[in-house]
Order: sequence, then C-alpha cells, then structure tokens
Amino acid sequence: MAWNFETEPEFQEKLDWMSDFVRLEVEPLDLVFRGPADPFDPARPGPAAAMAPLKKIVKQRGLWACHLDAHLGGQGFGQVKLGLMNEILGRSRFGPTVFGCQAPDTGNMEILARFGTPEQKQRYLDPLLAGEIASCYSMTEPQAGADPAQFTCRAELIGDEWVINGEKWFASHADFARFLLVVVVTDPSVPIHQGASILIVDRDSPGLEIVRNCAVGMVSEIGVGVHGYLRFDNCRVPKSHILGKPGQGFEVAQSRLGGGRIHHAMRTVGLLNKALDMMCERSLSRNTKGESLSQKQLTQEKIADSYTQITQFRLHVLYAAWLIDKHRAYTREVRREIAAVKAAMPGVLRDVVYRALHLHGSLGMTNETPLMAMWATVPEMGIVDGPTEVHKISVAKEVLRDRKGCDTLFPDYYLPDAIEASKKKLNWALELEVGNH
Repeated sequence: MAWNFETEPEFQEKLDWMSDFVRLEVEPLDLVFRGPADPFDPARPGPAAAMAPLKKIVKQRGLWACHLDAHLGGQGFGQVKLGLMNEILGRSRFGPTVFGCQAPDTGNMEILARFGTPEQKQRYLDPLLAGEIASCYSMTEPQAGADPAQFTCRAELIGDEWVINGEKWFASHADFARFLLVVVVTDPSVPIHQGASILIVDRDSPGLEIVRNCAVGMVSEIGVGVHGYLRFDNCRVPKSHILGKPGQGFEVAQSRLGGGRIHHAMRTVGLLNKALDMMCERSLSRNTKGESLSQKQLTQEKIADSYTQITQFRLHVLYAAWLIDKHRAYTREVRREIAAVKAAMPGVLRDVVYRALHLHGSLGMTNETPLMAMWATVPEMGIVDGPTEVHKISVAKEVLRDRKGCDTLFPDYYLPDAIEASKKKLNWALELEVGNH
C-alpha cells in the first residue's frame, strides 16, 4: 500500500492561484459589505456588483461550482480536491459564493441534479447554477431539536396539490430565497425515516410566512439575520413539486450531507489558519516585560498547541474525504469518519480562537478585529448539521460494532491471568532460561 500526502502539480497551481485570489480580491469584500445576507443574496446591488467580475474570472479559470459534474458546468472533483479548495475559501464569507459553492445552495444543487425532474431542473437548478438566485433548505423545527421523530410539519395531498401546515426553524436564507426545499411529514403512520418527503416551495407561495429572522451571535436588534422562523398555513404547492418519491425525503436529504460536512470542516480549517495568522502577527508585533510577546514560553505553547490541533484536524478531514473518494459511497466507515470530524470541529475552533483572543488582550474582545465574530461561530458549529452529541453517539456505535466483551469475571487483559496464559504459551523459552542458569 502506498501513502501519499502530496497534491499533483497541476492542481496545486490552481490552489496557489486561488489562495492569492481570495486574499487579494475576495477578502476585501468582507470588510466593505458586512451585512449578514450580503454574500448570499443576489438581489443586493452593491455586493452582487462587486462579486460579478470575480465570478467571471473564476468561471474563466474553470473553477466555478467544481462539486458538480461537467454536464452541469462543474468539474466533478472528488472530495479531497474539493476539501483543499474549501480550506482556502473558508478565509472569507464571500469566498464560497464567488466560486459558486455556497451553502445551502450547493447541497440543494446536488439534490435537484440527482432527483429533480427536467421541469424542476429548468425552473430551479439552472438559475441556481448560474448564481442568479438563492435557495433555502428547511428541515429543523422549533420543538424538535435534533430528533426528526418529533417533526410535526405536515403535508397532505389534496387533489393535485400538497397542502402544508406547521412551523420550521432556522431556515437559512429563506427571506431572500427564490425557493425552499422543505422536509415535511407526508405519512405519519410510519417511522419518520419512511414517512418524510421533500417539497419545493416557491418563496412567494400563499400561506408561507416568515414569522421572524434571527442572527447568530451578539446582534442587539431582534429580527435581523438570515435564519428564518417559518409558518405554513394551508400553503399549497403543486403535486409535481416533490423531490423523489413520497416517503423518500431522508434518502434524498442524506445525499447532500456527507460532502457538505466535509466542505464545512475544511472551510473551518481555513478559518482556524486565519486565527493562527492573527495570533502569530500579534505576538511578533507586541512587546511586554522587555521582550517580544512571541518570546514568552506560554505564548509559544499557545501557538504550538494551535498549530498541532489544526494539523491533526485537517488531516482527519482529508482522510474522511479520501475515504469518500475511495468508496464512492457513504459506507459505515465513511459515515463514522464524517461524524468524528463533525464532532471534533467545535472543540478545535473553540481552543484556537480562544487562544487568539487571549493573546490580543482587550483588543481581541472588541468588534475591531474578526476574532469575536469567529468566537460566535464556536457554539454554532456544535449545533448545525446535527449537535455534537449525536455525532459522538454515531461514532461510538460504529467503534463498538466490531468489538466484543468478555464472559469472564476479569477482562482479557487482567494481568495475573494474562501473564499465566503467556507463561504456558512460552514455557519452552522459560525452560531454556532455567537451563542457562
């Protein structure tokens, strides 16, 4: 078996160009257009105009929506390549949008490409691929937490229409999306994994109300943000607006999650490296007690621990990506590593960002560096795409699956018994020792 941690030169050239392009051309957008919806809403004139020439350059370079197959305008890259790209894009809020791979649109593209009818693709997928519209993925509900079995948002087929009633929570980008993919219960008589479906709901459908938007972090004004609290009151959509078959909703949904979690994790690596860059620059620029902050051993410990954690996490994410590329399917082994990566992510982010904050002193606690915005993402990473506890349970179950306990009073590794058994096995060698003495 051969192991290789190198990137082929041709693709490394693309990554090098991306790194320079994102730092020089894309990251400045983060500093000028600071609204929560600015990177994602195509209708915002300033950000959209600033991104337009950058998107054109990306498309000319053949790096637009690389997660999609060639017939959809992408490159069909595997997860390792996509992961390395997303590591760079994670440095900027605008990065994914400029490269046509922003969430939740990427996952919605994949679902529509795989399960959409020709009519659905023409109406929703094509403009989404072109970056002309935004979309929303609406699954979670205010009362349900991480338990889909508690979902109550229902859709009944009445004549030629699905009639939706219920509420949804934290539906990102619902306010300015052209359409929403909504997970609804279509058959309450069976377990949720057999009775849920995904419907396409136009944003202007009668009966769809945005009760309120919310933001992540310390935003003082209530109702400002990009995550929607939705209410459906006899909201009617055509019968043809289902993705896949009735009851196939969770199968459809799972097709978007694995790769998305890998991309999310690698974008987090990019954010972590940005925090490490800040940590290093600050420690090399400040003097205290007669020497550079970088010469203090506790500062060096923080930098060393951060570098080590980032490197370990990065390699784990790339290993999970490599497994996806190898198996071309979400096997048990693949699902275990994706869950493990997701569970590890908030802890690494918390540790590294906190160290960077601490080294910046009072400046780090203000809104005059990016660090407090990074800090606000720490609890978010432990909740979105499933809470950390759920992923840890999944990992533990997979680890335990191939192991077994013992049926004796003491475990197999109980030394008195293990030594005695080993002596019996190696008795011939012990006799040689006795004879030699």
